[in-house]
Amino acid sequence: MISKSSIENLKNTIDIVDTVSSYIQLKKSGSNFKANCPFHDEKTASFVVSPSKQIYHCFGCQVGGDSIKFVMELEKLNYPEALEKLADQNNITLEYEDKNYKKQDFSTIEKLNSHYINKLDHNQTAKKYLEDRGVWHSTIEKFGIGYANSSNDTINFLKQNMLNLNDAVEFGLIGSSDNGLYARFIDRITFPIHTNSGKICGFGGRTITGHQAKYINSPQTKLFNKSRILYAYDKAAKQIYKNKQIIITEGYLDVIMLHQAGFINSVATLGTALTKEHLPLLCRGEPEIILAYDGDKAGKEAAKKASYLLSANNLEGSVVLFDEGVDPADIVKQNKIEELGEIFLDKIPFVRYIIDETILSYDTANPYQKKRCLDEISSYMRTLNKIVAQEYKTYISTKLNIKPQHIKIDSFQRKREDDISFVSKDIAELCIIKTALSNDECFDIVLDGLNSDMFLCHKDEFNMLLTNKTDQSLISISLTDDINILTLQELNFQISMMVTNYYKAQLLKIKQNTNMQFKQKVQKIKELQQKIKELKKS
Repeated sequence: MISKSSIENLKNTIDIVDTVSSYIQLKKSGSNFKANCPFHDEKTASFVVSPSKQIYHCFGCQVGGDSIKFVMELEKLNYPEALEKLADQNNITLEYEDKNYKKQDFSTIEKLNSHYINKLDHNQTAKKYLEDRGVWHSTIEKFGIGYANSSNDTINFLKQNMLNLNDAVEFGLIGSSDNGLYARFIDRITFPIHTNSGKICGFGGRTITGHQAKYINSPQTKLFNKSRILYAYDKAAKQIYKNKQIIITEGYLDVIMLHQAGFINSVATLGTALTKEHLPLLCRGEPEIILAYDGDKAGKEAAKKASYLLSANNLEGSVVLFDEGVDPADIVKQNKIEELGEIFLDKIPFVRYIIDETILSYDTANPYQKKRCLDEISSYMRTLNKIVAQEYKTYISTKLNIKPQHIKIDSFQRKREDDISFVSKDIAELCIIKTALSNDECFDIVLDGLNSDMFLCHKDEFNMLLTNKTDQSLISISLTDDINILTLQELNFQISMMVTNYYKAQLLKIKQNTNMQFKQKVQKIKELQQKIKELKKS
């Protein structure tokens, strides 16, 4: 069991915005952050993260909690696993009370990586391949490049060093079949893949024997998700934050050689297209994104899809295409560093790239083809920020030789999904409840001055305030920007108004009550009139 002091230290150190933004893209909204909820499908952001309260809440599906709860729900982890995940992400060491509790052990994959590094020194074919590609010895050491020999060699190493075979399976290092255990990487140069915090979580492997699969990656595991990881991000992060720029390439060697040439803000996707799951990582530090792809048909198509994804999510950046058959690694090998720098300066903004590529895919001399082209471009423009889209109307009209008024890019206004779904809604009552939630002094003032009968619309929420401040409806109120926290003067005024209105309503009821005895009615009316009079004086 993790010690209570360790848990408290972790809770006091981690930040809800950092935690959530490592999984989903957050956008600033007043004092809070918003996003599309990761727990249910929605088109309009109703998921709110509060840095002041260190909680999240979805107005759509009503989930909510702190950083630990978020990781538990999203990663499907139990409480100790979520604590360890957060501790690793934040470089925090946990202490354990139960000595029998098993923490995730990285020693198996780390020792196997050391074995692969040692094997590279003894394989001339692998070393020559790297030498021919222009990779320096210092770069090989920096990236921990190694070589996986035969399957038997890997299995024997694990057994001889008494490493946990279950861990090796869990990390995707080995598998099992009817013929027994087998290694996943055979006769391949190995590239260790790290988490953002620097832990090895998997490998990429490049064949040197002409195998049909030139590159392979570790299989998907609970620690390795290639759609969330960017190769070398752990080594590039500092420079990315400093330069406010990230270069995304298509392969391991492109990244390795770019780092060797001084472009330390370079990363690569792991044999997959850029996906939505990469966005949280790309948003960190709000860098300009440069897609550095091959100029062949596949590279252009990949650049178009990635540009669409990034621009539709309001991320700024450009595309750089290398001549067909030439990649960044080749240019670095030829020591054309200045030329490479100039290539990165000759970049095409995402939106313009998509417009240009779309136009090239149609015969715009044909009016029907031109119409279909315009429809496709207009559909894309509606995914963009309205101001950005408007800026490109002239460019589109020039490229297609049409009048700007023919370009329809206005999108329809979606109904807000983040409004609190009360049957009836009284902002004054909600402001009082939110103010009571803000601090103990205001809480006492509200409880002293009001009771639930005085609330016309939000009696249930007030009653919940008395019993459970962590109820989801109260969290919804506390995170809604349209509901204000009142000053003490404003709070007292609103309480006075509510009490006055309550007494006036009671007075009207008594006057209309035909069953009450006359004497009793007169007495009640006098009492209420006196209370109203006193409230007016105060």
